[in-house]
Amino acid sequence: MKKIFSFCLIVFAALYFWAGCSEEPPPPAPKAQVTPQPQPAESETVKEWPFIEDNDSAVELADNFTAKNYILIFDGSGSMKKSECSGGRRKIDAAKAAVVEWSKSVPSDANLALYAFHTDRTSVLPLSAGSRDRFIQTVQNIEPGGKTPLSNALAYAYKTFAQQARRQLGYGEYTIVVVTDGIANNEQRLAQNVNTILASTPITIYSIGFCIGQNHSLNQPGRTIYKAADNPAELSKGLREVLAESETFDETEFNN
Repeated sequence: MKKIFSFCLIVFAALYFWAGCSEEPPPPAPKAQVTPQPQPAESETVKEWPFIEDNDSAVELADNFTAKNYILIFDGSGSMKKSECSGGRRKIDAAKAAVVEWSKSVPSDANLALYAFHTDRTSVLPLSAGSRDRFIQTVQNIEPGGKTPLSNALAYAYKTFAQQARRQLGYGEYTIVVVTDGIANNEQRLAQNVNTILASTPITIYSIGFCIGQNHSLNQPGRTIYKAADNPAELSKGLREVLAESETFDETEFNN
């Protein structure tokens, strides 16, 4: 009997010792702390035409908000020395004659600018209305030579029109007129410039390919206007159509 009692006492003591030395159950896991995530920065506001800037209060507004604006890009590259499609004359002489006659038809209240590349340099005239004498004189002095940096010309036209649009508060018309007989030096960059202009502005790109047919990167049906001219008469006709296709701005709508 004593042996049984002693055995039970030993068992009881062992159980008591084991229970006292065992690890306590882990405390309940704390609730997950939600760390506030930083909000994404507010996206930069996409400026719309006419790209008004915060400091534009100092910009001198135009006298005529509804003025039409034209920039003539004249290709005076080395290939213009040739006489194909020009009735025995150099192509540049036929092109100069057509552009001069066209400039006389541009309304006197419209703004006209020139960007001509030739003999590895550029001749640039800013937008202005009124007399065309300086425009005509500059065109007549162009001599062929050099490459065909059409992408640079489009970039200049884009920047110039953006500045003018701020002066006109976005009203009016904006047309780039290109007279060219060759492929751009950098067609990829030209395509990028064209896409930027067409995607973000109401600028019209009107091109005349002189003696190069329809195969030109500026010929994009539904996006740009392109005319192929195979002789001086077609070149002059294409330029006249620039003015004929120019939309008439309804001033009564502007005043309302």
